[in-house]
Order: sequence, then C-alpha cells, then structure tokens
Amino acid sequence: MSRWEPNARGRLEEAALELYTERGFDETTVAEIAERAGLTERTFFRHFTDKREVLFGGQDVLLQLFVDTIVGAPEAVSPLEAVGAALAAAGPFFESRHVHARRRQAVIAANPRLQERELIKLASIAVAIADALRRRGVSDSTATLAAEAGIAVFKVAFDRWVHKGRRDQQPQFIADAMDELRAVSSS
Repeated sequence: MSRWEPNARGRLEEAALELYTERGFDETTVAEIAERAGLTERTFFRHFTDKREVLFGGQDVLLQLFVDTIVGAPEAVSPLEAVGAALAAAGPFFESRHVHARRRQAVIAANPRLQERELIKLASIAVAIADALRRRGVSDSTATLAAEAGIAVFKVAFDRWVHKGRRDQQPQFIADAMDELRAVSSS
C-alpha cells in the first residue's frame, strides 16, 4: 500500500459502514475496516481514535455550524428562533448525506453502545448551543432550555428525514418540528 492514499478518511468511513451493516458493529475489527478500505490500521488511527468514531466524524463541523449561526443571528431573534435557524442551516450539510445517514442510523439503532455515543454527541451539541446563546446575552436557564428544546426538535426532525424524507427535505422537517414545539408550548 502506498504511503498516501486520496480520501483515506472517506474510504475508511464507507468501509466501516459497509462492514457494520454486513456483519454488525461488534463483529467488525479495525483491521477489517482498514483492509476493506485498502489502507493500514495505522492510517485508520490517524483519522479515528476508535471504530465508534467512524460514525461520528461530522460532529465537529455540525457543531460549529450551529454555533456560528446562533452567534450570527440578528439580535431581535428569540433564543429558540436562533436555535431553529441553526438547525435549519444544517440542511445543506445533510443533503448529500441522506443515504449515508440512513445506513448510519440503522447501525446505531442496532447497538446500545452506539446509541449511548449518539446521546453523548447530542448532549455535547446542546452544551455548545447553550454556550452560543449565552454569548448572545441569554440567561443560563433560558439558554439551557432553548438548547435542549432544539436538540429535541433536531432528534424528531432527523428521525423523520432519515426514515420518511427525501435528501432535500431536512430543513422542512426542522421547520415542521419547530412548529409542533410552538403548538405544544402554546396549548
């Protein structure tokens, strides 16, 4: 194998997802992922700390998008509306990942440890959203409540998008879930 391979990270992600789907997460080794990708285990560990992280690689990009959108929202926008705008801004991020997201969610749903890691990811995103709201001058409790409500909206919308939607519908599912949240809170 050559020292440098183009798109090593993407190839590792795809190989891992294929193997997790075929054999299961627990039954798949890092060596098998690297071999399927045509790379070495050493290359795998240059990109990922362990085989779980292959499924959570986009977290930092998504988190930064949410934070930047919230911090950059107009001052007149409510905390919840700033969070909704951040969630909707992720539409282009997800659009090209629809098939991947479906496969990824099926792997996560089949493994309790991956479900736990997914919850940890969502909790860290909620913390970052709350911190971004605090930077806008929102009180601690309001920032936390808006962030947690935003994560609930995201989870509902993402599940609908993955299981029932087309690749370009993620922003609409976010808008629909935000409307449902507003209806729940006004009743």
